[in-house]
Amino acid sequence: MTIHTTQPGGTAPMTTLASTRFGELEIPQDAVIEFPSGLIGLGGKRFALLAKTDDAAFAWLHSMEDPDLALPVTNPWRFFGDFEVELSDEEASRCGMTADDADGASVYVTVRAGENPQDFCANLRAPIVIAGGRGHQVINQAAHAPVRAPLFPATAEAAQAA
Repeated sequence: MTIHTTQPGGTAPMTTLASTRFGELEIPQDAVIEFPSGLIGLGGKRFALLAKTDDAAFAWLHSMEDPDLALPVTNPWRFFGDFEVELSDEEASRCGMTADDADGASVYVTVRAGENPQDFCANLRAPIVIAGGRGHQVINQAAHAPVRAPLFPATAEAAQAA
């Protein structure tokens, strides 16, 4: 399996990511994302986004410090066209985000996988915002931002009807 970072690598110095899931990977140092406040409920502050291809539906947010810690993530607009991220002034200040930063930011949501497609869901309440090599997991104030939004709602509805 070939793993590509989702950040442009250029000719940057490389660093090694140790992973129990993928083995040892050499990634560009500028692909490492610093999370000053960490991620909710998890240790570590340095992660990298890994994907099979740059346009893959899912990627892994992999810890640089813990070889066992890798979270599946996705771009929320791929599955939820009307998704919005609304931050309180306090949250935006904590992240150091301005309106200008929002335009250049990447947004991901964590994915909870299950045995069946109807069990797959995304956490729209606590998205991950990445800008300028820094990441922040934020609390989304948008009215429709559930913690467990079905990724494949038609499959989930069919399973409930059965």
